[in-house]
Amino acid sequence: MEISGWLIFILLVQVIHGIGTWKLYVKAGRKAWEAFIPVYNGIVLMQIINRPKWWILLLFIPVINLFLFPIIWIETLRTFGKKSTVDMVLGVVTLGFYIAYVNYTQETTYHANRDLTAPNKTMDTLGSLSFAIVVATLVHTYFIQPYTIPTSSLEKSLLVGDFLFVSKFHYGARTPMTPIAAPMVHDTLPIVKVKSYTAKPSLPYFRFPALQKIERNDIVVFNWPADTLFHMYKAADKRYDKPIDKKTNYVKRCTAIPGDNFEIRDGIIFINGKESILPERAKPQYFYLIKSKDASIDNLKEFYQISEGYPLFEIKNEIWDKPELKNELISQYAFEEISRDTLTTAITGQIDQEIYNKLGLMISPNYFYGNLTFEKFEKLKSDSRISFVKRQISKEAEDGIFTDILDGKPSSKNSWNKDNMGPIYIPEAGKIVALNKENLPLYKKVIGEYEGNDLKVNGDEIRINGQVATSYTFKQDYYWMMGDNRHNSLDSRYWGFVPADHIVGKPIFIWMSIDGINDGLKNWSIRWDRLFTTVSGDGQPKSYFQYFLIALAAYFAFDYFRKKKKKKEENNV
Repeated sequence: MEISGWLIFILLVQVIHGIGTWKLYVKAGRKAWEAFIPVYNGIVLMQIINRPKWWILLLFIPVINLFLFPIIWIETLRTFGKKSTVDMVLGVVTLGFYIAYVNYTQETTYHANRDLTAPNKTMDTLGSLSFAIVVATLVHTYFIQPYTIPTSSLEKSLLVGDFLFVSKFHYGARTPMTPIAAPMVHDTLPIVKVKSYTAKPSLPYFRFPALQKIERNDIVVFNWPADTLFHMYKAADKRYDKPIDKKTNYVKRCTAIPGDNFEIRDGIIFINGKESILPERAKPQYFYLIKSKDASIDNLKEFYQISEGYPLFEIKNEIWDKPELKNELISQYAFEEISRDTLTTAITGQIDQEIYNKLGLMISPNYFYGNLTFEKFEKLKSDSRISFVKRQISKEAEDGIFTDILDGKPSSKNSWNKDNMGPIYIPEAGKIVALNKENLPLYKKVIGEYEGNDLKVNGDEIRINGQVATSYTFKQDYYWMMGDNRHNSLDSRYWGFVPADHIVGKPIFIWMSIDGINDGLKNWSIRWDRLFTTVSGDGQPKSYFQYFLIALAAYFAFDYFRKKKKKKEENNV
């Protein structure tokens, strides 16, 4: 719904409110016209029901207002003597229209100084619960959101099982675009696994002023632009366009910001022609081919804590030299050429059992692929048990790179892969880019999907909203997000730019970290050194958990002596 549509809707609500309540305003000693003036009528109503005027502000906050409206309906009915359970239920299930019924058909008495306490324990509990949900939703939506790292795309910078606090206000809190939604859950209700929201009506995009801009190498939480799943638990059998704020939450490192020229050369990122220098605490990983001498591969993995990797299958020379078998293998698998006495080639990939038996394959006792940081790579190079370590660098074209397809045909950029791509200009709001068939695959989704234009291509002719276009002016900023686990991360290399309106927040704090979080409760172990560590900052992460425990002990000691002193004073009275 556009802003003009929402203004008309709000005006209509005000008129309905005035028609349904003006007699009650008069009963309370106010003027009838006061029930019709937007915002002012709410201030007057808060005075009538003896509630704080700042509640009006909460009525304009999406999602939170869903809980506050029923409270105000109930408070209004109680103020005019309608205190029964039936009255309160009717007030809620009729969406407040029961108040209009009372306004025109019932004799009412205004209780200006009514008792504000709940009439019974049940209502008191519901009132407390509603207020708690309002406060929690306010904090969750506009200040701090808890988040869990579910995948290894940022290993070893952030680990699977890290529990984060994500700041909404650093980059500017975004108001919900889906105002009718369950609080404090994302796109799916737990247990029942159904949608937690209704897509319509929707609110236009709005973001409060930011405390800081997104900088290169910031870790950022955002809504996954390519999310077309019904929910994150089950893939849909057709495209499902979700509202922006209900797309799956992702966390990656922002490797390029608006206006940058981005490029990857042999796995190394270059920004504006210069190598991008990561902060000290960033730990990028790549897959390496590792050959041991006589040491056990399993022992090496355990010693270096190599948690991600896969084996190589060796092929005998006499098999490899048969053209018909060799061609069959080349069409299905990737190879690593290895010189050895009787074995020359290792094969990677998911090996079909029939082919496995046919070729007499065996898992190599000396070769394996492992995911390593640069630090571990240097250690393995100097380890006497290791023959060699070689970083894997993709040279051939890779399927799935985000520029692969233009109008159903391979684009000219399809020679790119995860280790070599670019240069790519990162769109900046207000900047103009020349358009042609060569670079259109880069910006096709930006122009057509993210910025809502009608984009058509006919031969070499590009039309935007019916007009022939040779250039385009971007409407918003975009970012390039990548995982530190460079060979095991679904990121911008595959689905492109992240629009500014998809930004959720900045991870600031790890409050809990559980190793083995996906392996069952009995396998859980707390990573004590990661508790209460900051996500960003200079130097290596430092835990502030001990300071938290000291502060907590100080609080309990203070509270204990305060209560003891108070009790002593009461006994002396």
